[in-house]
Amino acid sequence: MSEEYAINTYSLFGEHGELADLLHIESIEARSSLHDWALKPHRHARLHQLIVLMRGSGEATLDGIAQQLTPPCVINVPRGAVHGFRFNSDTCGWVLTLTSDLIDQVLDDIPDVLTTLDRATITPLDAPLERLVESIRDAYETDGFARRQILRGLVGALTGTVAQSIGALRYRNASPKAHQLFARFETLVNRDFRKRRQVSDYARELAVSTTHLNRICHQATGQPASQLISERMLREARRLLIYTALSAAEIAYELGYSDPAHFSRVFTRGTGLPPRRFRRDIIAGKPPRA
Repeated sequence: MSEEYAINTYSLFGEHGELADLLHIESIEARSSLHDWALKPHRHARLHQLIVLMRGSGEATLDGIAQQLTPPCVINVPRGAVHGFRFNSDTCGWVLTLTSDLIDQVLDDIPDVLTTLDRATITPLDAPLERLVESIRDAYETDGFARRQILRGLVGALTGTVAQSIGALRYRNASPKAHQLFARFETLVNRDFRKRRQVSDYARELAVSTTHLNRICHQATGQPASQLISERMLREARRLLIYTALSAAEIAYELGYSDPAHFSRVFTRGTGLPPRRFRRDIIAGKPPRA
């Protein structure tokens, strides 16, 4: 695979040292202006980022999908997600980087929130969310008694609010009870998508019928459960095709397929392109758009 598209793993916007504090916050301008307002696709193995855009415009590439940025918005970038940006020079906002340890401490007993935040997503920035970011910035810049505890509490509120915003978009057609069941289903799929489990397997673990699970998924997203399972696999397949040198066959085995030809057919049906053609188009500079 081309060296240009080998994936880079950074600790913080190109820095290779560990994050010394619980979190780091800086302006978009401070970092992006040093790189001609463009950050090549990369990932952070142990960091979670929230990029807050208040003014300007640009484009984000999230796990291989190009998306236009229309502020005010928040870009949720979980650890391990491949992301790159091209900002216009008038863009203003903040980059909030959280350690994995902090995320685990704050959300350890809330798996549905963790699952919601595990998807690279762009969500609207409303006034309460903006105020939370400002509060974190103020607390971060202040040295004083109980600073770390205050930051933990504010990060808990921020990540919960971002997850709520993402959920409001993703589950806007679901009732609260259906939302809870669907969130549990997504958590299981995120855990087990490499195991090639069937809808009936998930329904059994959730103690509901296959028909009911499909009804809940369709109510929440307009799609059946099988399509959502396939989408999670395709998201990982795109990531591996774009940012690793693994062959299509090796990716098939990595994703639990015993027959690479079967994987190729599923990928082609889901994306419109066979794996090798998908990779060639990306290398040629033609990323698919959301």
